Amino acid sequence: MNKAIHAAVRRDLDRFLDALERFPAGDRTRAVQLATAWQNFDSQLTRHHEGEHEIAWPALEKLGVSPELLTQLDAEHDTMAAALAASRTAMGTLRRTASAEDAAAAHAAIQELQRVTVEHLEHEEAEIEPVYLANEGSPELKAMGREFAKVGPAQGGTFFAWALDGATPAESAAITGTVPKPVLAVIAGVFGRSYRKTVAPTWRA
Repeated sequence: MNKAIHAAVRRDLDRFLDALERFPAGDRTRAVQLATAWQNFDSQLTRHHEGEHEIAWPALEKLGVSPELLTQLDAEHDTMAAALAASRTAMGTLRRTASAEDAAAAHAAIQELQRVTVEHLEHEEAEIEPVYLANEGSPELKAMGREFAKVGPAQGGTFFAWALDGATPAESAAITGTVPKPVLAVIAGVFGRSYRKTVAPTWRA
């Protein structure tokens, strides 16, 4: 699941950079569309790294991961959060102006966000994925999963719709494997409708 979420983050960063490279200057409709997609991405990435600090790190420390490593990963989260804030400002400006100059500025900001985020994801995957795999099914990871699952249906539906949008078969299986199919059908189908109407078309434009 963690790697599948990371894949969705990488996928959206690539999508934004491609869309901003091809941004039609003066197209306010396109600027609003990209800003709407950005708001979802911003929310998903923020929720993910804050959830790791609040939920995942305490569980991993119980499994023997060193506090020093978790502190280092948190420092990378702080760097990522700063780049996310800069990108948030740039995307807000682009929404207002739809100018070529502001599209270029947003591209530069997200390019930096991509750099620090991918660097963090690669470090985390190298250090933490083996711990997840070695402790699969442990009480600590089960409890962690229950905490992450404590979200409302609208938030959960948007998450599933976003994470599955463009996912490979293996990523899809990782995301949906722990959710009963009838439950997933309701959550992703009904509560993911807003994502499919407002965000998904952004990447097909």
